[in-house]
Amino acid sequence: MEIRIESTEGLAAAAQQFVEAMGERQVFAFYGKMGAGKTTFIKAICEALGVEDVVTSPTFAIVNEYKASQPVFHFDFYRIKNLHEAYDIGCEEYFYSGCPCFIEWPELIEELLPENTVKVCIEVNADGTRTVTFE
Repeated sequence: MEIRIESTEGLAAAAQQFVEAMGERQVFAFYGKMGAGKTTFIKAICEALGVEDVVTSPTFAIVNEYKASQPVFHFDFYRIKNLHEAYDIGCEEYFYSGCPCFIEWPELIEELLPENTVKVCIEVNADGTRTVTFE
């Protein structure tokens, strides 16, 4: 599936479209260059899921938990140095919890991701728009 985001004004609609396409899938790995909008899009998705907490990048905490109808977990593995750090936070427990998990910088922990993880790619287009693609 492909979602095109023309501007920040279109984020809420794009996030709602993403949420509708999520189905029963729970673990989403977000790929994109620095500044592509991974955190911004995850924030909009969380809002579409009913999260009322302030959604911020978990760059230093590695994982943030947000409250909605069920917990929502947001990961940022940019700063981890090795897989042991991911194991130390219990990432597998989160991934198999049945709750939505949104992962930034999954390249660093790919071997720990469940087989059914949805790969989400965010690409910045030449005109500044974003294209989000996923399975």
